[in-house]
Amino acid sequence: MTAAPAQMRDFPASGRPPRVLVVLHQEHSTPGRVGKALTARGFHLDVRRPRFGDSLPASLDEHAGAVVFGGPMSANDGDAFIRREIDWHAVPLKEEAPYLGICLGAQMLARHLGARVYGHAEGLVEIGYYPIEPTEAGAATFEWPRRVYQWHREGFDLPEGAELLASGGGPFPNQAIRVGPSAYGLQFHPELTLAMVYRWTTIGHERLKLPGAQPRPVHFADRLLYDAAVREWLERFLDHWIGRADGVPAGVAPPPAD
Repeated sequence: MTAAPAQMRDFPASGRPPRVLVVLHQEHSTPGRVGKALTARGFHLDVRRPRFGDSLPASLDEHAGAVVFGGPMSANDGDAFIRREIDWHAVPLKEEAPYLGICLGAQMLARHLGARVYGHAEGLVEIGYYPIEPTEAGAATFEWPRRVYQWHREGFDLPEGAELLASGGGPFPNQAIRVGPSAYGLQFHPELTLAMVYRWTTIGHERLKLPGAQPRPVHFADRLLYDAAVREWLERFLDHWIGRADGVPAGVAPPPAD
């Protein structure tokens, strides 16, 4: 059974476009392709970095939804901002507001719901493009790409009450989940732009030596093969998850975002 898209919310008549809360975890991180796609759909990005002192809203009444991105830290870390962010997930879940957690964001969602976030017993990682398969529930929602970009050394167990939408055959099988009507967690990175591939594989080159990581040239070769399908999937996902805020009819696709 296909889940209904999240309902658009009513916003104050302030003349500004509806906002999407964007949570980033490094000083120079960007929301990448996801941010560009949301902007193309008429949303304003309310960017916050709790690691550097930004607060998170007590309610999402003035936001169309929230996206929590990844970072090099772990959802198991004891830092105060990590604990606060995990606890904050009660807000979108209670309000059934559109929520998207990517990598660390998905792991925080899982931790909030009581699931384990863990590293592989043999130290295996997923860094590069890896295959995923939709579950029956995932396939009923929309078509999925064959391979997606990963950059992580931890995964998460399926939380109680969550629905598995896509799985992988590697060390971290849970790749996409849905919680309630409008909260999603993705282990993979649909936000990745070409510039981000260059930056991650340069700054994080030491991680490419970890067991299971793919060599740097393979990242770029696989992007040529698989990125178009990921980009198309992201547009389908956003149609389903949050829609548009710019007054363009739902059947009209926004311009593609690299």
